[in-house]
Amino acid sequence: MTFILVILIAAAVFGLCFAVDKAFAKLFRSKAQHRSGKAVRANKRYGMFGVILSVLGIMAICVGISDGSVLLWGGVIVLLMGVCLAVYYLSFGVFYDGETFLLSRFGKKEVTYRFDQIKGQKLYLVQGGNIIIELHMADGGTVSLQSTMDGVYPFLDTAFAAWCLQTGRDPQSCDFHDPSQSLWFPTVEDV
Repeated sequence: MTFILVILIAAAVFGLCFAVDKAFAKLFRSKAQHRSGKAVRANKRYGMFGVILSVLGIMAICVGISDGSVLLWGGVIVLLMGVCLAVYYLSFGVFYDGETFLLSRFGKKEVTYRFDQIKGQKLYLVQGGNIIIELHMADGGTVSLQSTMDGVYPFLDTAFAAWCLQTGRDPQSCDFHDPSQSLWFPTVEDV
């Protein structure tokens, strides 16, 4: 009986993740880049862990109300962590088509860039082998992409091809371009 209850709770959590993701996309993603179907999104585990931590936090708060303040405050912290992960998953995205890309982040207005506004890139290697590719834009802003994000490599390939087309460069003459080394654009020092 306990096993069935756990499966039902897990199914409800995953169903809730799916429903929130679809509802959020329908309500707030209405531009042409959103409808292209091409996107770089945070890995789905952020949303999944966010919902799971939120549920666990709520359960700990409910138990902590009667059993003690340690469980209550621990539940509040876990709930906040879960909400932050879920909000990050729902709010971050790079949506693109062949001409432009739209950067969507929590708490900031969506920004649309043309690919020729990319001035260069910088790479960061973080512990665990994750690579962060930071694109530097003409307006002074940056777009940070993690190698673990869903759709990041197709985006960078499309961005390079469109960047060459929009800047009038021949892709064969770009000696810095080496996707096997996570290099699509000139390094920031070369710009």
